[in-house]
Amino acid sequence: MRKLFDAIRNTGFRRGPDRVLGGIAGSLAKSTGLNVWLVRLLVLASFLLPVLGLGAYLVAWVITPWQDGTIPVEQAFGGSLEQ
Repeated sequence: MRKLFDAIRNTGFRRGPDRVLGGIAGSLAKSTGLNVWLVRLLVLASFLLPVLGLGAYLVAWVITPWQDGTIPVEQAFGGSLEQ
């Protein structure tokens, strides 16, 4: 599992420093070059899709690294999931 978390960190995708909730929309806006409020609006619109919008956001929230590179799901399991 360590390789998976290292691969996620190596993508360069991080939660935005000027976040409102989880920072996912800010990160998407930064990586795509779109306006952050447009991306936030699109994320909110995706919540209208049953399960898919909120589910995708929650998955992204638990696997997206913070600015310092820590990943919430990795931290929940004691910092490492090595076997």
